[in-house]
Amino acid sequence: MRHLLTLENLDRAAINRLLDRAERFRSEGAPRHLLAGRTVLTLFFEPSTRTRTSFVLAAKRLGADNVNFDLSRSSASKGESLLDTLHTLEAMHLDALVVRHNENGMPAYLAEHANTGVAVINAGDGTHAHPTQGLLDALTIRQRRPDFANLRVVICGDIRHSRVARSDVRALATLGVRDLRLCAPRAMLPESLADFPGCERTEDFDAALAGADVVIMLRIQKERMLDAQFPDPADYHAHYGLTAGRLALAAGDCQVLHPGPINRGIEIAAEVADGPQSRILDQVANGVVVRMAVLAELLAKPA
Repeated sequence: MRHLLTLENLDRAAINRLLDRAERFRSEGAPRHLLAGRTVLTLFFEPSTRTRTSFVLAAKRLGADNVNFDLSRSSASKGESLLDTLHTLEAMHLDALVVRHNENGMPAYLAEHANTGVAVINAGDGTHAHPTQGLLDALTIRQRRPDFANLRVVICGDIRHSRVARSDVRALATLGVRDLRLCAPRAMLPESLADFPGCERTEDFDAALAGADVVIMLRIQKERMLDAQFPDPADYHAHYGLTAGRLALAAGDCQVLHPGPINRGIEIAAEVADGPQSRILDQVANGVVVRMAVLAELLAKPA
């Protein structure tokens, strides 16, 4: 791997290799010398708490230097083009560029136009992909249910605008999940299933939850909608909110995931988000080790 832009080109062996490495980091600790002398720069054009912080921690725990690029204080605010910014940063001898952008394909565009061997990692681009989130969600599920072929997985929420849903489906389908159910009101379901191989669509959340082993809840992405499209929060919660009563429709050991940020009382009730079946904080912890695994894969020098 030279870059990580999407999960579409990774086969099952490649995904499992990254997950195995992340699991070793989680159980054995971080080899702090592994990326000594390497420099990782985070370039975020959208707000982030979990993803940005976990990439910073991942780099530091592997011994790399980390630079957080502050767009508001950069020459981009003076009109410098993105490619000029890229080439300026490259001239400072970076090893990896972690990019989040609101436009689909922007990390791939930067990777295509990079003049050096800098590795580009997609930390989320528009509605297209969020590959490390897909990996960490797969790891979170695998820790308790490695039998992917036998799982029933429900993804509920604003799927149409969700890069997480697209990457989760790619990861889970590649790992062997055959029963993937997408649930949302019609306006939030994808118009096409081209990005969601092997999935079923439904507007009936109760029916989708029947016997589910994993449910992944998504927030409504108001920033990608017109105000007129945003549903009434109380009405949305009544039909698509994951409550304890609804969770009882799923399998008894159903895992509950959410990539965050959580809107309590809209897509998920507090009693579920904080309940015994919630894996939300496990996802956060796994985010660090998965991003360590990705950085190690891309940047570690051969032994």
